[in-house]
Amino acid sequence: MDARNRSAVTFTDLQGRGVIVTGAGQPAGIGVAICRAFAEEGCNIFFTINSAYDSRYHVGDSPEAFAEHFAKQLRDLSVKAGYIDIDLSHKNAFQGLLDKAWYFLDSADVLINNAAFSAPDGFQYLTTDLLDAHYYVNVRTVIMLSIGFARRFTKSDGGRIINLTSGQDLGPMPGELSYAMSKGAIAAFTRSFAAEVGRKGITVNAVDPGPTDTGWMSSGIKQRLAERNALGRVGKPTNAAQTVVFLSSRAADGITGQVIHSRGIEIPNS
Repeated sequence: MDARNRSAVTFTDLQGRGVIVTGAGQPAGIGVAICRAFAEEGCNIFFTINSAYDSRYHVGDSPEAFAEHFAKQLRDLSVKAGYIDIDLSHKNAFQGLLDKAWYFLDSADVLINNAAFSAPDGFQYLTTDLLDAHYYVNVRTVIMLSIGFARRFTKSDGGRIINLTSGQDLGPMPGELSYAMSKGAIAAFTRSFAAEVGRKGITVNAVDPGPTDTGWMSSGIKQRLAERNALGRVGKPTNAAQTVVFLSSRAADGITGQVIHSRGIEIPNS
């Protein structure tokens, strides 16, 4: 990997730690950027893909071929890297993921709940099936993975759980009722769960990176979002990854139960 693409900030305390990252099957996605950022810090990585869901983001290589190649790229940074192709909407998928991750990593220190299901709805199109599809991945799996991780974590401190959210507590998301509901629930869960597991040496936070260019933005959308942002640009996957790595380091020992809105400030319409 080109050294020019590596983060200028390093956290030496992360070296050798085991990190689980869900939802790293999209080449330009936040999950991939998070895995790469942790590997650059010397962390061992176990990530998930969902080939059936991720296939829409691939041109050329299949999700499985991408995952194999990406795991090799991470191993080239002198860390362990493995993955599992898993549908996290299945009721007990979280258990299988934790079993395999713990075996591969020989325990884990950090859990990044990045995987998400998203489909447009709005009140005229929302169905119970669509609502359930969002709930299973974005709420139930996140909660059960977090609980399973906390139950298995036996070190005195240094445990980290970080959930990716999308700023649902900042304003409405018309046309995405199911997604807004599910991600908003995770912000509430983050605060309450942090209070429960703090004495186990685990911090729990959520990161809202704001609109992030993972390949879904047209040039028009990107321009409009950039014009409304005080920074004059949209977010990049590496921005989210750097925030997540910071929250996983010793530098963030005193931060828990927070939703970090690392999205830049929006300029009101004049």
